[in-house]
Order: sequence, then C-alpha cells, then structure tokens
Amino acid sequence: MNGVDTLNRFKVTVEAHVATVLITAPPVNAQDRLFREEIVRLFDILGAEPDVRAIILTGDGRAFSAGADISERAALATEPGGYGRHNRLVRSAFDAVLECTKPVIAAVNGAAIGAGSVLALCCDILLVSETAFLSMTEVDVGMAGGVRHVMRAFPPSDARLLIFTARRVYGPDLYRMNVASLCTAPDQLLVEAQKIATEIAGKAPLAVVAAKRSFGLTEEMPLRDGYRYEQTQTAALALTEDTQEALKAFAEKRKPVFKGR
Repeated sequence: MNGVDTLNRFKVTVEAHVATVLITAPPVNAQDRLFREEIVRLFDILGAEPDVRAIILTGDGRAFSAGADISERAALATEPGGYGRHNRLVRSAFDAVLECTKPVIAAVNGAAIGAGSVLALCCDILLVSETAFLSMTEVDVGMAGGVRHVMRAFPPSDARLLIFTARRVYGPDLYRMNVASLCTAPDQLLVEAQKIATEIAGKAPLAVVAAKRSFGLTEEMPLRDGYRYEQTQTAALALTEDTQEALKAFAEKRKPVFKGR
C-alpha cells in the first residue's frame, strides 16, 4: 500500500480486508511529533483504501502507548507559538482515528497512559487484555488533559476517579465498567480482535462507513435530529449496488458478494 512502507513509528499489514496497525516506537510507544504526523497520514491512507474495511490498532512490546513524549515539552514554552502548533497536531492525531471512515478496534495489550489512554478511547471498539491498564497521569506532572475523551467512555464517577487520582484501571475493571467490550488473556487479545474485525469486514462496506459516519455526527445531536440524519443515510444506501446485492442475497439465502459501490 502506497505511503505506509516509509513509516518509522508504525507497521501495517493487510489481510482479508483487515489492516493491523502495530505501534512500534520502543521502548514504550511514546507519542512524539513524528508519531503524531505519521498517525495522521496513516489513518488518512487507510480510510481511503478500498481494500481495507476494518482496522486493528495495537502496541508492540509491553505497552500500548505510554503517552506523550514529555521530553519535547521543554522547548514548547520558549518556542514562539510552540504550544499552539503542538496542541493542533495532538488534536489532529486523535481526530485521525476518530474520523477515520473505517471502524477502528483498539487491542490494548499493555500500559495505555495519558495520551495512550486517549488514543485507545478514540477507537470505535475497545478490547483489553487482563494485564493491560488505562491511566490518566496528568495530575501527577502538573498537567490537565483528556477529560472530554474520558467522559465519552467512563461513567461520571469513574471518569472523575480516573482523572483525579491517576490510578491504573486494569482490564477486568474496564470490562466491568463497560468501558471495554471484551477482556481476554494476553495471548488471546489479537485473536479476538481479528475475529471482530473479520466479522465487520464481511458486512456491506458502504453501510459500515455510513454507520460510523452516523456515530460521529449524531453523538451530540438530539434524538429526533440524529435519527432523521440516519434515515437519509439509509435512503442513499438503497441506491447502491451493495445494498441491492445484500437484499438479493438475503432473498436467495446465500452469502452476498460486496464490491464497495
């Protein structure tokens, strides 16, 4: 796939319409400027790639992502406009995952700290291993951030507990809190992620893209407006070859063959 073979912080494999994105920034997959620039470019490419229908994001080694590379922060205070440029790139990195047209499954294999937690929470589906954890450590280093992303996924009291204490919340508790859809043994995490991604990849591609678009656009809409928007999506899909193929296959009791159009 053009554009992904020159990455330094990620490795990508694509098989059976599923892209597996491995974060490879040793020793702990920290997020620096290059990481953020590459993740924006990578997810734009994957979102536009017809052969990709679902994406798995996971970390290499013992960490999913240990958060921001704070060694870069010292220069921001003295660089004119430094924080403005930095903050804009940070938002773009998270938005690239949130707004990717294809569903993204976070397979959290280990530590997800600060920006690492936010990156996981930007994904559409969260899976965790029993030994993985999320931790928002900003208050430990005199910072504040990630609150709005945490509020999307955690119940109100648990969100505040996470932010105010910087505690580690491990896989079993993330599952109990309904933050994660699945908690597995470490050696089963990618197996389960692949099963879900393969299941998604077998659905009508345009319908899945429309469904993800609806999640993004209707999240803060009133119920009536959100549902009206969804109905426009269904009406548009009815004119596509894939929807017509799906209906025909259902009537003929066979598996549909989708072409993404």
